[in-house]
Amino acid sequence: MASTVTTEPSKDSPASSRPGYGQLLRTRGAWTFLLPGFAARQPFAMLTISIVLLVQHTTGSYGAAGAAAAVTGVSMALFAPYSGRLADRYGQRAVLVPGVLLHALSGLTLTALALAHAPLWALFAAAVPTGASVPQVGPMVRARWGVKLQGTPLMTTAAAFESVTDELTFVFGPLLATALCTAVDPAAGLVTEAALTLLGGLLFAAQKGTQPTVAPAGHTRVEHVSALRVPGVRVLIAVFLGIGSVFGGMQVSLAAFSESIGEPGLNGVLYGVFAAGNMLSGIVCGAVAWKVAPQRRLVVGYGALALAASGLWAAHSVLVLAGLGLLVGMCIAPALITGYTLVEGLVPAGARTEAFTWLTGAVALGQAAAVTVAGQLEDRFWDGAGFLVPMAGTVLALATLVALRSRLVPRPRSRTVARGVGHRMPMTVD
Repeated sequence: MASTVTTEPSKDSPASSRPGYGQLLRTRGAWTFLLPGFAARQPFAMLTISIVLLVQHTTGSYGAAGAAAAVTGVSMALFAPYSGRLADRYGQRAVLVPGVLLHALSGLTLTALALAHAPLWALFAAAVPTGASVPQVGPMVRARWGVKLQGTPLMTTAAAFESVTDELTFVFGPLLATALCTAVDPAAGLVTEAALTLLGGLLFAAQKGTQPTVAPAGHTRVEHVSALRVPGVRVLIAVFLGIGSVFGGMQVSLAAFSESIGEPGLNGVLYGVFAAGNMLSGIVCGAVAWKVAPQRRLVVGYGALALAASGLWAAHSVLVLAGLGLLVGMCIAPALITGYTLVEGLVPAGARTEAFTWLTGAVALGQAAAVTVAGQLEDRFWDGAGFLVPMAGTVLALATLVALRSRLVPRPRSRTVARGVGHRMPMTVD
């Protein structure tokens, strides 16, 4: 007998009371992947800024530095969804171990070529595998949360927690990379990034017990459908492209601004303030029991982001720029959290790692485009011209979101099993 079965949370379930970070962190087995996951994703926040500072030092051009970083970002954006699809099908460990080995080797090769003053095309050639092999640890952690918390109110809290974790890395990552590149050696940032990726990635891959299970070949007749075929995912990709334009535009423009006032070390501080705003708003966002639909929250929050980003280009002092950067950062986290939360309702469980990597890849692609354009604007026009990029990117993404917001409403999905008795109309399954 086959029937549609509904599952009620038990009194001991995390979903039985108001969601909170304390409940989330008491989820059984969570710490076994949280700590290694944090270590493994930390280097990602160092990659772009390390490339920009190294290549700018060896070539003297922000345009060349931005282009090299952009190639890395585009390569990551193109290959990340494929990596996510392989992880959904074959398991995270099978994808992660060879990926971190390739990334470390490629990053060190890129460093050696830059120090040898190799031509720009050679840097591009090394940047391709460096970006393609960036380990998708954030999406993998989110997929593990999805397995443990599926259908519970703690999913929103988990999305907020992951956003805070991401932003915590973007507080420390740029600060560490900038300090290494300016105080130790221009190549120190990229070398450290490669070493941390290798160590953290292997530690995370070793946590086999919490990774999503993979159905044995031939066990079930499951069609692996790409997450990109879900209309809502395509809308979220546009949204996350705009967020990527903020990250990329800020990285290059803050570096150029700090250089123009003779304080290059200030770059990491300013970017850290921006990331701190993101992290703080993420903490608050995850602690709130939201009653407003996530689709509406995304539109309102993204409107605030576009408005805040539109004022960056007019800032001409450190204090004003720091204040605006803090405000922009505070607007990013709610958009990221809500977007990741929507994936749970839009995408089947077997394609969620891929969906998360599409969004992560969209951020990387937007960042890559922004780094390139902002670098050219900084080279050719006035100091701060690169800040026009976050404004343009977020405004265009907001227009897309408003026009297509109806596609973010999940279609109802029923869950059927081949055993059990329920009180709803039975459905035949194979």
